[in-house]
Amino acid sequence: MQFDTSQPIYLQVVEDIKRKIVVGVLSSGDKLPSGRDLAVEYKINPNTSARVYSTLEAQNVCFTRRGMGTFVSEDPQIKERLREEMAEEIVATFIQKMKDLGFDHAAIERAIQQEDGNVRN
Repeated sequence: MQFDTSQPIYLQVVEDIKRKIVVGVLSSGDKLPSGRDLAVEYKINPNTSARVYSTLEAQNVCFTRRGMGTFVSEDPQIKERLREEMAEEIVATFIQKMKDLGFDHAAIERAIQQEDGNVRN
């Protein structure tokens, strides 16, 4: 994974794990790598991997069973909840960037419709 210097590494790993859940690479109840294995996989410090898991636990994305490891939440709606949260964040960021460029809502809608037409063709 290539890290972006504008955002903390642990947040980028958190987002990557959430993305893996949304796209189906990870499923509800799946065991996640140990903290050490996560550190090796992402080439990060073990303290960073501990922060990744504590952040995911605080967001109810995963849970830890003592002596057994860390697992994706068993909530059957976890995938859909994360999908909606990620979509909301993408849309909010997009709208803010468009407004920063001077677009109003009508112009943003036109741009989306035009791009959607280009994608479908």
